[in-house]
Amino acid sequence: MTLNSQPSTLNLLVTGGAGFIGSNLIHHVIEQPAITSLVNLDCLTYAGHLANLETISHHPKYAFEKVDLRDKVETVRVIKQHDITHVLHLAAESHVDRSITGPGDFIHTNVVGAFNLLEACRESWMNRQSSIANRQFRFHHVSTDEVYGSLGAAGLFTESTSYAPNSPYSASKASSDMLVRAYHHTYGLNTVITNCSNNYGPFQFPEKLIPVVIQSVMARKPIPIYGDGLNVRDWLYVRDHAEALWLVLTQGKAGETYNIGGHNEWSNLRIVELICDTVDEFAPQLGGSSRKLITFVKDRPGHDRRYAIDAGKIQRELGWTPAHKFEDGIRETIRWYLDNQSWVQTVLKK
Repeated sequence: MTLNSQPSTLNLLVTGGAGFIGSNLIHHVIEQPAITSLVNLDCLTYAGHLANLETISHHPKYAFEKVDLRDKVETVRVIKQHDITHVLHLAAESHVDRSITGPGDFIHTNVVGAFNLLEACRESWMNRQSSIANRQFRFHHVSTDEVYGSLGAAGLFTESTSYAPNSPYSASKASSDMLVRAYHHTYGLNTVITNCSNNYGPFQFPEKLIPVVIQSVMARKPIPIYGDGLNVRDWLYVRDHAEALWLVLTQGKAGETYNIGGHNEWSNLRIVELICDTVDEFAPQLGGSSRKLITFVKDRPGHDRRYAIDAGKIQRELGWTPAHKFEDGIRETIRWYLDNQSWVQTVLKK
């Protein structure tokens, strides 16, 4: 598939579709006319919840497969049985703190799982080399800006920035990125890679910064902030990310990498203060300033100081820019969590 050569029809596999980004993506693309079928492959770990997809669970295009990518036989079966033509690979262990205390799951899921999926696609697709349709197959690997390491006070990550992962999580994602690249150059597999900045929005499991802070404020519990709180991240609203992923899947150039950023650099402390003030505005009955709950704790090992993405390439080539400023997106996100406390309690119990 070359740039602007969009597929007429596709059978899409979304891995990790019951997770945060995956479920938002499925909601975004399920009505796309080009999609004939959409298969959600997820092994439903603690971070995967079919409740995220309740409103589309009976959609005629939608099917769910409870499969672990570490099971190569079942992964091959899904690709062949559903005649998959396009893959959006999001399934991954993604929490940095968990990778520090238990790196094994990250290697097995993020590296071996990606390898099994690549092999399944190669086995299915490359057997049809003579078919004109073979050129329409596509493997889109969704990765992270954390593979690039840490920035100083200035500069931006570009697609040519050298990899320098500093945590087991980012090292596992860097490894899977390299596998995808190798399968394109070695076997001619039609692949694209996207590296995104920190996502936020509805359905994010309450272990990441923003939902943790919202829940701590609601429960009037201490809000932990690592170190001095001045670590900076570029924040991307998940629905903007979903739009970018669809554009790269359908219009991106084979073999290319596209960075996806939100143009929203915020320090952790500044974000926490904004969340405190916004929850106070939305729920004044909680009483008193929530900023008093902020508690500084010992910094975590290998905590990168700053991430920031140059998303100029995807803007120039595909016309994508984020639609949401952080101040607007965070208000929508906070309101969603306040209005969906039953969902929060359900996933926390799991």
